[in-house]
Amino acid sequence: MPNFSVTFRPTGTVRVLELNGELDAHTASELEAAFQRCLDDDAYRVIVHGGNLQYISSAGLGVFMAYVEPMREAGGDIKITELQERVYAVFDLLGFPMLFDITPAEAEAVAQFEASPNGMSAD
Repeated sequence: MPNFSVTFRPTGTVRVLELNGELDAHTASELEAAFQRCLDDDAYRVIVHGGNLQYISSAGLGVFMAYVEPMREAGGDIKITELQERVYAVFDLLGFPMLFDITPAEAEAVAQFEASPNGMSAD
């Protein structure tokens, strides 16, 4: 079974989820639980830090799609940051950069949240 974990880290008014390992059909429920915990805690401004994410499958990508609308409807957003090149390539191939803000540095994602009441891009 793949090794995967999610660590929560508050950063001001933003909650950071640090992903580690391989996100696939066997581990996607852990990310689902993390996003649900954010919703339950009224933490709608979420940054997913993917610097230690080694792999993502379609099941993992589906979790992002399942939770972005509830976050946005609640006035927040999900931003993705610091993905490794090979993991970013999967997100890019499926058009995620058109749906999510994906930044090279966590500080940039934090700044986007600080610049906008709901954290969504002004594009």
